[in-house]
Amino acid sequence: MNIHPTAIIDEGASIGEGSRVWHWVHICGEAKIGRRVSLGQNVFVGNKVSIGDDCKIQNNVSIYDNVVLEDGVFCGPSMVFTNVFNPRALVDRKSEYQPTLIKKGASLGANCTIVCGLTVGQYAFIGAGAVIIRDVKPYAMMVGVPAQQIGWMSEYGEKLNLPLCGEARITCANTGKVYRLTKDQLEIEN
Repeated sequence: MNIHPTAIIDEGASIGEGSRVWHWVHICGEAKIGRRVSLGQNVFVGNKVSIGDDCKIQNNVSIYDNVVLEDGVFCGPSMVFTNVFNPRALVDRKSEYQPTLIKKGASLGANCTIVCGLTVGQYAFIGAGAVIIRDVKPYAMMVGVPAQQIGWMSEYGEKLNLPLCGEARITCANTGKVYRLTKDQLEIEN
């Protein structure tokens, strides 16, 4: 484990083997961080946060209570999580925190915003600056404000030449995996 001397790790925090914690990171005492995780400069990790193995959290990301990142999630620089729908400085809403789940392999682009209470599907790709206001399907490529689906992404991180809905199959040129589109859902064939 590599922890920069400016990082603040509260007592009780769990950090997995091989993880790297860079400058000015603050990890709260109840946080659970997996193996081989990279936490960039100025990252904040709240108490009720779970980060899976092999995640990469770029600079200036705050992961607030009730956010769960499964294995292999990428959080781009300065992307934003929320945990309350209607915050007010003068109203205590800690009992109203909404859970947010980011599934395995998803990529959250620089400066995107994930509104609380949502699930981002496995290997989904959220473009830079997008604002996510509803659940995201596995492998969906989302851009814009509010975000809309414009395509599908492979697990390798390349856009797949498929329609948004219908019946189709495509083989990833990089991995050989076969993707099958059924109506508006994409999955890998066994």
